[in-house]
Amino acid sequence: MTPDVTERSRFNAWLLETTEQSDPGGFYEGEREATAQHHVKPWWKVMCLTGVDYFSTLGYQPGIAALAAGALAPIATLMLVLVTLFGALPMYRRVARESPHGDGSLSMLERLLSYWPSKVLVLSLLGFVATGFIITITLSAADASAHLVENPFLTDALHGQEVWLTLGLLVLLGAVFLKGFSEAIGIAVVLVIGYIGLSLVVVANGFWHVVENPGTVTDWTNAVTEAHASPLAVLGASLLVFPALALGLSGFETGVVVMPLVKGDPHDTPTHPEGRIRNTKKLLTTAALIMSVMLMGSAIVTTLLIPAAEFEPGGEANGRALAYLAHENLGDGFGTAYDVATIAILWFAGSSAMAGLLNIVPRYLPRYGMAPDWARATRPLVLVFTLISVVVTVAFQAEVDAQAGAYATGVLALMTSAAVAVTLTEWRRGHRRAGAFFGVVAAVFVYTLGVTILDRPEGLLIALVFIAMIVVISLVSRISRSTELRVQEVTFDTTAQELLDEVLVKNAPVRFIANKIQAGDHAEYHEKSLDVRLDNHLDVAETAVFLEVEVSDASDFATTVEVFGVRVGHHRVLRAIGPSVPNVLAAVLLAVTEQDDMPSHIYFEWSEKGPGQNALRFLFAGEGDIPPLTHEILRRAVPDPGQRPVVHVGG
Repeated sequence: MTPDVTERSRFNAWLLETTEQSDPGGFYEGEREATAQHHVKPWWKVMCLTGVDYFSTLGYQPGIAALAAGALAPIATLMLVLVTLFGALPMYRRVARESPHGDGSLSMLERLLSYWPSKVLVLSLLGFVATGFIITITLSAADASAHLVENPFLTDALHGQEVWLTLGLLVLLGAVFLKGFSEAIGIAVVLVIGYIGLSLVVVANGFWHVVENPGTVTDWTNAVTEAHASPLAVLGASLLVFPALALGLSGFETGVVVMPLVKGDPHDTPTHPEGRIRNTKKLLTTAALIMSVMLMGSAIVTTLLIPAAEFEPGGEANGRALAYLAHENLGDGFGTAYDVATIAILWFAGSSAMAGLLNIVPRYLPRYGMAPDWARATRPLVLVFTLISVVVTVAFQAEVDAQAGAYATGVLALMTSAAVAVTLTEWRRGHRRAGAFFGVVAAVFVYTLGVTILDRPEGLLIALVFIAMIVVISLVSRISRSTELRVQEVTFDTTAQELLDEVLVKNAPVRFIANKIQAGDHAEYHEKSLDVRLDNHLDVAETAVFLEVEVSDASDFATTVEVFGVRVGHHRVLRAIGPSVPNVLAAVLLAVTEQDDMPSHIYFEWSEKGPGQNALRFLFAGEGDIPPLTHEILRRAVPDPGQRPVVHVGG
């Protein structure tokens, strides 16, 4: 082997390394014991990982509120805080209970439907997931670049270089994940503590200036009362601008997606990780309380202390209200330190979104057969997501405002789906009061999403592009992987194993007759046995076992096959349940061959349907022209013909 080949082999091994083999960050949790994982961290540290996304919105949220609501910004922000604490927080605490392995609200919706409707719904929502998370990465990096350029010490040198700065930040973020991301939570803890601490200083100093200048409060109340004649009008106007402030809700979905990182109790199990669920609820609650306090404080001081004109595009406070106050009230030295903290947390805000993508994609697309198997590995996905982020940044020229609509659409679509999932789950369980409450929450998010789409339709268009890309790639992948062995395990019940043992002792290949069950009586098996033996020249003295398959969910790609044994007269019958007839037959043949010292044989009759019709039946119903498909699956699974189960077709 040449050095070049050796290097390529090492590179491929490193690139395709999965979290099952190593620990690049714990993004994907398979069926391993929760207590056996070493990547888990205390909940408050994981909160900082989600917080780099959630808390970083303080960099631009006060400015958005001021632009959307004007003098009403503090009251409109109060509406946002109430929805956060009494709507989104209870909702996502339920999501954490229902999907503790990082599936998020998508798994709840997936369970409410079955077969292809479930998969189509998940694929569509994955488009919004991709929109929300990818735009989180690109918008945060673009905003970090904007803060960098707006610093008075760097404006002259960096003005006009926003796109290149953003691309550099994206590449740096991707490099962190390629390295392994093992220290990312530690980085997040430092960034969040530093940023929240400096933000508290800015807000506290702002309140001190308000106390020293009580006229600012008088001016604000006069502005509110002049524009709105009654408290009811103030409330109504504040509610109307709520959709524009909804970006302040980002971070909840990420909080449940990264649940596999949260340390639970020693007695946690994969089916009942009670400690992890409890600690994730602490994570969500603490983050919501911190953010609520910071949102209210920042909205008040920025609205009272910053001239309205500065919030407008081109103004010094546009998209950086707290940074503006830091420079104005605390000097350029402190302001620069605050800029550094803001830039760092905005850049690293993409890490929680990247972690979310790396957890969500391997859970769904490979399992549906709708992504290459390498999509289970972290590093190739990092490269793909980084490349997509680069394309999106170039398309939007790193403009923050241009991406805000897509960001809001993605975030609100996920929160709306979570609200609907929780509502339907509560109603199905007969919890009428809880169902009615979450129904109201769902209505709020449906309204907010609708208004956002009408106001910024480009967000929906971008989401539809992502959905179309996912669907096309999924279909191509599904077709290309159609003859891949997609059964993870075969289990035999006691009767099935007894029937096999009776045949295995004969020191001859185990011979199966494939049958599609009709009446299931002695006459059916007697007639089938005669026909197959005649067509395939199988001697009547040869012992044969009937093998039947019941298709469970043809849309699944990876599953466990259960085999049950029955006796019908003197006939031995194995009945298997799985997602695809050819795959299940191939998997059972391989499992029986492992118990024997020679390959098994299976006998078929030819199908009477056309090849095109059979191909579609196989892709979408798990059936089709069974014999050649079974042979092809076995051929790909066992390259050596001498070790491969044998397929016979007659008639």
